[in-house]
This record gives sequence, structure tokens and C-alpha cells, in this order.
Amino acid sequence: MASHCSSYFLLSAIVAALLSWQAMASDPSPLQDFCVADKDSKVFVNGFVCKDPKDVNADDFFMAAKLDMPRDTKMSKVGSNVTLINAMRIPGLNTLGISLARIDYAPLGENPPHTHPRATEILTVLEGTLYVGFVTSNQDNKLFSKVLNKGDVFVFPQGLIHFQFNPSPYNPAVAIAALSSQNPGAITIANAVFRSKPPISDDVLAKAFQVDKKTVDWLQAQYWEDNHN
Repeated sequence: MASHCSSYFLLSAIVAALLSWQAMASDPSPLQDFCVADKDSKVFVNGFVCKDPKDVNADDFFMAAKLDMPRDTKMSKVGSNVTLINAMRIPGLNTLGISLARIDYAPLGENPPHTHPRATEILTVLEGTLYVGFVTSNQDNKLFSKVLNKGDVFVFPQGLIHFQFNPSPYNPAVAIAALSSQNPGAITIANAVFRSKPPISDDVLAKAFQVDKKTVDWLQAQYWEDNHN
């Protein structure tokens, strides 16, 4: 009987630990109606310190973002422009676990392969057509892809490499993305690998990509653009 109780207690402790780890792995949940970010605070916390509720007003939850206006994609080498609205831009988003982005694609433009380490993304096409997809983790590295048209929706699971490409050589495309974090983060694969500071050793990259070091050196010498604004 004692052994049974001990085993039950151990199992309960393991389940509780797993559940608490899962809770800590996402954005912190609010313990009050809101926690408007106090970006002037010098205190360093996971997220932002709350502003005194007495000093909060409607503008803390508002931004004249003009998301109805097209963004410039002509200056982008990858042919896209990502406008992210997160807690840095709307303080009232702090602790609420959500952000938003408008993505403009030039003809044949793309949002290159990247990940969001802290968020799942759900993308809605507003105009045009997009070829989108994500790749699962090792060992399968399976590609899930789809051609989306206006009004279609697609989900990119948290942390997985994904992309969007406008296959039309004539027409631009526009999408809106919602992300499950106030600060989803973005790691563009090419930028992270070939534009790290300081650079990753070309010996490492040559072996990883199975190419010669001259090819790696050439890639590292390119200008790797950040299309996030």
C-alpha cells in the first residue's frame, strides 16, 4: 500500500512538473485585466514591467498603424516587407500573448525561410496568391506546402522553419499574420548562418553544407537583408 502511494505521488509530481514547464514555456499570463508596458522602467523582467494602472489611457492600446496602406517592397532584395505590431509598438499588448504583422510581397517576392522561436503563426491572404510551407524537425524534415489564394488561411507551428513566396511575376500579394506571442522573434535562416557577428567559421559551414570554403566565403560576403520593420 505504501509503495502504491509512493508511486502515485511520484507520478503526480512528474505530471505537475511537466505542466508547470509547459506553462512557463509560453508568454506569461496576465494576473490582472492588463499590464501595460512601462518602457521607461530600468527593471529587467521577462517582458515589460507594468505601468501604474492609474496612468494608463486608451492610447496605450492604440496605434495608427495604417495597415491598409501598401508598403514599399522595391528596396528589398527578397521582395517583401514585414510590418510587425508587437508590445514594443502597442504597450497594451504586454502579457497578452499576441501580435500582428502585415506582409507585402512584390511580384516573385518572398518572405524567406525563417522561424519564430516564441510563436505559432496563422496567416491570411488578403490579396494575390502565395506558395507557403513549413518543414518539420529532424529526422523527417517533411515539407508541408500549399498554394493560397485570397481569403485562404494557413498555420505555421511554433519554431518550425517556414516561408511564403509570391509566384506571380506580375501582381503583388498581401497577407496578415497573427502570432501567439507579444514578441514572437524572427530568425531568418540565411541571415543567421551567413551574417552572424562574428562570422561562423567557414570550416564549420563548408562541412555543414557540403560545399567548398570559397562558396561559404562568397555567401558570407553578400548583403543579407532584414525585411522586418
